[in-house]
Amino acid sequence: MTAGVRVVLAAVGVLLATYGAWLLVSRESDLVDVGTWLLGGAVLHDALLVPLVLVLGLVASRWLPRPARAPAAVGLVVLGSVTLLAVPVLGRFGAREDNPTLLDRDYTAGWLVLAALVAVGVVAGTIGRIPRDRRGGRGSNRCSG
Repeated sequence: MTAGVRVVLAAVGVLLATYGAWLLVSRESDLVDVGTWLLGGAVLHDALLVPLVLVLGLVASRWLPRPARAPAAVGLVVLGSVTLLAVPVLGRFGAREDNPTLLDRDYTAGWLVLAALVAVGVVAGTIGRIPRDRRGGRGSNRCSG
């Protein structure tokens, strides 16, 4: 990545962060609630997700074949992060009887579809990491002659 691309990406990031801060202040949001939400996310990540992924990664490194280890680690990180973000909707926190348009979908089914897609990605990544001659393709041990 060139220095120019990095400068452009950094500038876009600063602009988006500034816009987000302006929206937060201009809409008279409850900054204590916002801070609690942000702090809670960091605590959940550091206290729950990271240790769980580390333990599962250690277990996987002992039980999974070498080609499956990296795809499984990526799958764990993706699914763990998305699950933490989805806890409010999966638990239906904020649903109210007087407003049926809040949380009006089957979020559990959506999460299950995502989990299946991540599992397919892990399997595809594993297959892609297996050397071609072990997958039944033409290898170096062909008979000549």
